[in-house]
Amino acid sequence: MTNLIILPILIPFFTAVILLFIRKSVTVERIISIIAGIAVVIVSGLLAYDVLQNGVYSYNLGGWVPPFGIALVADSLSALLVLFTSIVVLVCLLFSIRGIDEIRTKFYFYPLVYFLMTGVIGAFLTGDIFNMFVFFEVLLMSSYGLITLGGSKAQLRESIKYVLINVISSAFFVMAIALLYSVTGTLNIADLSSRVAEVGQPGILTVIAFLFLIVFGMKAAIFPLFFWLPGSYAAPPPVITALFAGLLTKVGIYAIFRIFTIVFYHEPQITHLTLEVLAVLTMIVGVIGAVAYTDLQKVLVYNVVAGVGFIIFGISSFNEAGIFGATFYLLHDMLIKAALFLLVGAMIIITKTSSMHKASGLIKKHPLVGWSFLVACLSLAGVPPFSGFFGKLFLIQGGFEAGQYFSVIILILASLLILYSVMRIFFNVILGEENYETMNEKVSIKGLLYPSMILLFLTFIMGMGAEAIVPYISDATETLLNPELYIEAVLKE
Repeated sequence: MTNLIILPILIPFFTAVILLFIRKSVTVERIISIIAGIAVVIVSGLLAYDVLQNGVYSYNLGGWVPPFGIALVADSLSALLVLFTSIVVLVCLLFSIRGIDEIRTKFYFYPLVYFLMTGVIGAFLTGDIFNMFVFFEVLLMSSYGLITLGGSKAQLRESIKYVLINVISSAFFVMAIALLYSVTGTLNIADLSSRVAEVGQPGILTVIAFLFLIVFGMKAAIFPLFFWLPGSYAAPPPVITALFAGLLTKVGIYAIFRIFTIVFYHEPQITHLTLEVLAVLTMIVGVIGAVAYTDLQKVLVYNVVAGVGFIIFGISSFNEAGIFGATFYLLHDMLIKAALFLLVGAMIIITKTSSMHKASGLIKKHPLVGWSFLVACLSLAGVPPFSGFFGKLFLIQGGFEAGQYFSVIILILASLLILYSVMRIFFNVILGEENYETMNEKVSIKGLLYPSMILLFLTFIMGMGAEAIVPYISDATETLLNPELYIEAVLKE
């Protein structure tokens, strides 16, 4: 089990390399992709179980002792995120068998997905900020290819904005890393935590913390740095958007989790108050966009923005309930956002439109799509017994314990508006009289619906069987609130 931590990175990387050479054989590509996806889910599950049983696990690449070498670190938070990432990718691969055309498939769709997976999982497992930057670049280069896959006019237009903002973000990231190293002399996260704790986070480190907040805020789509996301996420095919919504913003959120609970936590009256204000503004902007738009994908994209606000609010509370709620909601959000985009993707394939005003009556010919979407809506809004309820319950508790009463009210109102935004889709598109181009055809959705139902089943299990996942999240919360556990495991003090 000693090398288990590196397998979730190596398997997708070597799978991507193999797939590069067989892209013309679509069937073989799909078979290898599914087998590799299942393998990553299995090893990720074993890693999460091992971490829960034995605590934070650190692996030193090349035998170099931290903080001088490259370390991979798995605690309950990163191990859970790796597991949920592998699940989301596997489900999206299953959807892609019917949900993406053969032309796009031959233009390196599967290799790009696996390179994206390598970058995301690597960012979750690295114990070094510079290597976090490296893995960020891997996932970003893969996402550049995926967002332009197919070469439609909308994709090319939005890809320019997407690439530009991420190039700027990467430049800021390098500057922040250079400044941090010049002040502390290290980039190992555990060593950084120890050194910053010794000096008490003076003013220069608080400035550097805000620079990292700008960088990770761009990745996570926090207000006012979210402007690139709505157009960029709505342009690609639904299966690619589901991958982006389930994974990409979560990497930025994870970085904020890690940095602002283990390294820059000594001036919460500055850093965490800023996080609270930005979280509230992100919620407000997200729900306004979700309510204002009538395009199916745009409604869900703005719900992604609102979800980011919920999670950041939990981090800003900086207490056990808040961090627990943010972690629980983060995992829930990965599953439910991917499920919603896959369901909307199926709806768009059926109706040949993404406008909720041009299609209605799907319930008559496709009842399973309709009722599955209703379940997803209820889970997203946090209606018990679905997983969204428990996440928001602890977020509210954490907010009250931290005295963030106004922000809690905004969170509750935002949750109600989120429910309204997705229920509009249910009533306008699912219910009513048939009114779409294929109303006289029996469109086959074989293979399109079941992947999203897997995710919905998992969100239901997270709600009804919450006691099974609570130990993992409690352990993650304890590590985040007690950095010495992380430091001791990595530096072997």
